Amino acid sequence: MLLQAEECQLVLVDYQQRLMPEIHEAQAVLANAVRLARIAALLQVPLWATEQSPADLGVTVQALQPLVAGRVLAKTSFDGAETLLPRLRPPARPQQGGNARSLPRHLQKAVPTPDVGRETLVLAGCEAHVCLLQTALGLLEEELDVWVVTDACGARTERNRDAAFDRLASAGAELVTTEMVAFEWLRHADHPRFKEVLALVK
Repeated sequence: MLLQAEECQLVLVDYQQRLMPEIHEAQAVLANAVRLARIAALLQVPLWATEQSPADLGVTVQALQPLVAGRVLAKTSFDGAETLLPRLRPPARPQQGGNARSLPRHLQKAVPTPDVGRETLVLAGCEAHVCLLQTALGLLEEELDVWVVTDACGARTERNRDAAFDRLASAGAELVTTEMVAFEWLRHADHPRFKEVLALVK
């Protein structure tokens, strides 16, 4: 199974000013996050970012700010799924038909609006074993497809980062790299954005 750009959303978890200096290999992690955000913009993949307690950890790092402007969600829970879900999932509308209308309003079911929303989530972020892990597990519990971009994820220690990847893989998340995402979103060299994306990953 390959990623389909038109079915994906990108979620960048907690690349924050006071957190990133503590992250192992932070420069490489952040560079890949920036690449992902730029590629998503080129290929019209919706992008969201989260900030954990920004009053304490600072806002999103400057390198990402122009790429995520207006798409940043603040949270206090380590599991960002609850904060993200209203934006990631299609809006609900009342079910049509006589049976639904005959029920009291609080019992009428909501159904997704057809052809709205993208159920494949590409995640990257920090710290891999805390907010990224808990957010990914929360989204998996909602039966969304979760793909974690390992080279754009970080933690203060390698042990914690790698333990998060092991647990995520066991839970059903797909583990990928930035270049895997880029070339799967492109799919072929005839894509009109191929050269621009290639310049970002080289």
